[in-house]
Amino acid sequence: MSTSAETFEKCSEILKQISGDNSVPRNIRKSADESDALLKEDKEPTIVASTVISILDDISNDPNIPTHARTLIWNLLSELESIKD
Repeated sequence: MSTSAETFEKCSEILKQISGDNSVPRNIRKSADESDALLKEDKEPTIVASTVISILDDISNDPNIPTHARTLIWNLLSELESIKD
């Protein structure tokens, strides 16, 4: 099982990919940037994971999000849920 730091690093890479994709609406890219910044903060991992999960859950329900980005976000949510437990 990976540590929370490894999971955050993996999630950060995917969030950078989403925020750099011009086919993703601007508001979703902005939320991905905010989430990436939160993952780099030095706080309790469960609190960071819960906060990022909340943000990602909101943007995954956005009707304008492309399918490929939604799938990436769902994968991130699964990774982050393992930290929350």
